[in-house]
Amino acid sequence: MRARVSIIVPVLNSEAELPRLLPGLMEGVEAGLIRELILSDGGSSDATAEIAEEVGALWVTGPPTRGGQLARGAASAGGDWLMFLHADSQLPRGWSEAVLAQMADGRPGYARLAFDAGGLSARIVAGWANLRARLFALPYGDQGLLIARSDYDAVGGYPDIPLMEDVAMARALGRRLRQMPFTIRTGAGRYLRDGWLRRGARNLSLLLRYLGGADPEALRRRY
Repeated sequence: MRARVSIIVPVLNSEAELPRLLPGLMEGVEAGLIRELILSDGGSSDATAEIAEEVGALWVTGPPTRGGQLARGAASAGGDWLMFLHADSQLPRGWSEAVLAQMADGRPGYARLAFDAGGLSARIVAGWANLRARLFALPYGDQGLLIARSDYDAVGGYPDIPLMEDVAMARALGRRLRQMPFTIRTGAGRYLRDGWLRRGARNLSLLLRYLGGADPEALRRRY
């Protein structure tokens, strides 16, 4: 029986980020879980393509919109389960067992979030993200998404929008989403550059505006 999960990662000049993700995927390969790794590129000019070739990833290219990149990756996937991750995601030991359990459950799942930075601000922002996901079934893309191909197709897949594609998908899936018992550690670069409070407030403002009907392209320009 072939491995069932296609890993799909949107990339754009991600040569510095992918070394965070790739070692953790080996656990899934050794467990016979991962069928393929698909890197969906938005026009990289660095060594991202060379890294993809080195690790034997399937390389998909197209315009640099997050929703479109995810959708193109899914269209190229052969697994009956899809797992969407970010290039700077760090998977913990034991994640593959949690994924197998979620697949047996049959419902889509996401992980808890943490940042690769210490301090109270990082814990507060991650805590809010985890609370938002649990209370409102609104995980973001950096929390990963595990979903059966049948469920993905049933809700129409990721919309080709430049921002909030993860929120659109979460709203389509609704309360079927379940938190899986492991934590993805993601890069804190944008928060460290912009400030935790400023970036957090901006993200919340963008979410509320999107939920209120704002155009994702207009939101992207603010992001």
